Amino acid sequence: MMEINTIMSSQIMELQQTVKMSVLQNALTLNTVAAADLLKALPQQQVTIYPYKGSVIDISI
Repeated sequence: MMEINTIMSSQIMELQQTVKMSVLQNALTLNTVAAADLLKALPQQQVTIYPYKGSVIDISI
């Protein structure tokens, strides 16, 4: 009788671990999807064009 209890206890612990991993995996997937949706919802930044970028200018002090 004791062996059956030990085996069942071990199996329950393994099942609990499997369920925890499944819950964590699902939470991670949902958070990843939510983060991607938030990034897509952000307004696109306008690229500022600098008038002198790439040009050579003289500066006198």
